[in-house]
Amino acid sequence: MDSIYIYAIGFFAQALFSARLIVQWVKSEKAGKTLSPVLFWQISILASWMLFIYGLLRDDFAIIMGQVIAYSIYIRNLHIQNNWKTLPILTRLIAIITPVVVLAFMLKNWGFHYQQLFKNEDIPTLLLIWGVAGQITFTFRFVYQWIYSERKGESVLPMGFWVISIIGSIMILSYALYRKDPVLFLGQGFGMLVYCRNIVLIRKQSHKLDH
Repeated sequence: MDSIYIYAIGFFAQALFSARLIVQWVKSEKAGKTLSPVLFWQISILASWMLFIYGLLRDDFAIIMGQVIAYSIYIRNLHIQNNWKTLPILTRLIAIITPVVVLAFMLKNWGFHYQQLFKNEDIPTLLLIWGVAGQITFTFRFVYQWIYSERKGESVLPMGFWVISIIGSIMILSYALYRKDPVLFLGQGFGMLVYCRNIVLIRKQSHKLDH
């Protein structure tokens, strides 16, 4: 596929990720505290699906790894908010079936994908490891958020989520610079602003409760 179209898919995915942050940011500013809106998770599913396709087309294992775990956590948060079943049946089917189909495709052609993903001459081994570590760290924020929310019995975006977001984002930004990947760079650059602002909102809310 022409690189222009591949980048278009990637930029669209990042635009969706930015849109979900804007939604979360605006709603949180209005409420004066950090919120976990339903629309945030709905957009996350679509954005993750698009970025997963982008990772496959770029033969970039680091990007693919970053979407595998987060994808299911997005769906789980909609379950916790009792909004998963409000989505159209076709949407839910596509969301569930897509990762299974892609996984089956990769396993069927594992020899080819192994060479492309793990022995990609365009990505040095150490850089690949660093990129994967960044994606794992970035994805772990959702694992943390999921465990926290399960304990609370409600979908929450706690302080730890935003702190881990900043750490993972810095790692991915450095990876994007070496890879000269404008999609990852622009997406993470904007995200840093929202992560920091949410930390400020949480600290303000905590200060109000203390007094």
